[in-house]
Amino acid sequence: MKETTQPIKTVADFSDPRPAFTDEMRKTYTILIPNMLPWHFEIFRELLLDEGYHVEILMNESREVIDEGLKHVHNDACYPALCVIGQYINALKSGKYDVDHTAVLITQSGGGCRASNYIPLILKALKAEFPQVPGLSRNFAGLEKGSGIQPSLKLLLKLAHAIFYGDAIMSYYNQVKPYEKEAGAADEARKECVAYIVERFRKGGYLALTKNNAYLIERFKRIEKREIVKPKVGIVGEIYVKYSPLGNNRLEEFLLSEGAEPVVPALMDFVLYCAVNVLNDATYYDMRSASTPIFRIAYRYLLSKQRQIIKQVRKDGTFEPPHDFEHLRRFADIVISQGVKMGEGWLIPAEMAALAESGTENIVCAQPFGCLPNHIVGKGTIRTLKNMYERENIVAVDYDPSATKVNQENRIKLMLATARENLSQTKNQTKKEK
Repeated sequence: MKETTQPIKTVADFSDPRPAFTDEMRKTYTILIPNMLPWHFEIFRELLLDEGYHVEILMNESREVIDEGLKHVHNDACYPALCVIGQYINALKSGKYDVDHTAVLITQSGGGCRASNYIPLILKALKAEFPQVPGLSRNFAGLEKGSGIQPSLKLLLKLAHAIFYGDAIMSYYNQVKPYEKEAGAADEARKECVAYIVERFRKGGYLALTKNNAYLIERFKRIEKREIVKPKVGIVGEIYVKYSPLGNNRLEEFLLSEGAEPVVPALMDFVLYCAVNVLNDATYYDMRSASTPIFRIAYRYLLSKQRQIIKQVRKDGTFEPPHDFEHLRRFADIVISQGVKMGEGWLIPAEMAALAESGTENIVCAQPFGCLPNHIVGKGTIRTLKNMYERENIVAVDYDPSATKVNQENRIKLMLATARENLSQTKNQTKKEK
């Protein structure tokens, strides 16, 4: 009898069309979104729920997540892609979801690397493990048309305001948490502020930016603080590892545990960066499209709202305001051309310069290992920045599946030792002057 065997399928077959996601499926499907900014994304989730989408933010962060990612993404490829895909597959294997009624969603900025290539990697992993699960994309670069949630103009306006509120909550929290007299007071305030903002969206009051921001300021002002000075540490770098607790091994929590004050630039800065790059394409490369005027209008609108918040925070005087984005652009011009936009491009050195200018001289530059564009604009500009700011204390930290948390934290501890020494010298100099 002739023995027959089936060939082993080792590579995902893309000849079949991907599973479609129709508008009717929003009623019966759960959409999984990888976590990047927990408190921002909690607000986003509530907005999508109000639109009829059943959305869950993935909070799984075990080593199993990384191992799942390694099965589907080469370890020399993008670490953020590995983390995201690992979260998807680990969640789908958990038994918590009906995989026949589950989809996954990713946002893409349409840049020159992973920002354009996430979906192929995600679809390959899904094809191998859960071929019935749709992989959706939300982007403004014309990628993956017809494969994601199509937000209305009203929803986009809501999401933009949600970013402003999320940034404000993140900033005020980080400026209070290291100094709170009562442990957990800042965490409680943050929960209350998120709940307040969600309620404002549901009642239609989300456009009252100044009024809502005033509530956030007053709520965090009520927290009693200790009269101590701690070193401020800015966090810059690739968008995912800069913010994601999974991607950066809970960097903000580590800095807090080491007696530092984390200073995290606003997510809105990245949104404005993406928008203005479209305008820069027209200026630097004579690349224009029908969407260029739309991006110009969006940029001006968002910048006006950002300046409204900055003016309000400065007038109150309690907290440090976010950087004016045009101010960031001027810093970029000093260090590197705004035509350099691969990865996070000119935004990274611009943020490092703006942080040093505003008194945050200690910086962690967090980047995926092997991310060439971000290493060029990150590590590649450190010498220039140190020539501009003599006391700027920068440590570049790589994140990848083989990098140990202990090694990363030890490098940050060395930076913090220098930060404390500089802070002590500043205190002594101030005493002498008095």
